[in-house]
Amino acid sequence: MDNEREYLQAIKAKHFRENNGDVLRNINILRSKYVKLEDIKFVMGKVPEVEFVDSVNYLYLSEYILLRKIKTKEPADIADVSYELLEAKLSQKGIKILDGTITDNSVEV
Repeated sequence: MDNEREYLQAIKAKHFRENNGDVLRNINILRSKYVKLEDIKFVMGKVPEVEFVDSVNYLYLSEYILLRKIKTKEPADIADVSYELLEAKLSQKGIKILDGTITDNSVEV
């Protein structure tokens, strides 16, 4: 039973790393502009919403992305506002992680 649980945890961790990298790369397409998180989620296809939100939350807390409300352009936190109402762009740290200047074991680029 422990082996099965460890196996499932390893799969979940791998998906988390992959999703984090996918979110960053998709936001990077419009690098200097904000992009709607809803559009990023759509492009990522079948990624479950909970996994997508987990990735956005991690990337935001790690200061790899900046978030703001679409309508008011006010800074926002994914913990307080639904992702459908937010847009994101890469921060300086987000650009550095994609170009390999810094590394993070939780982000697969």
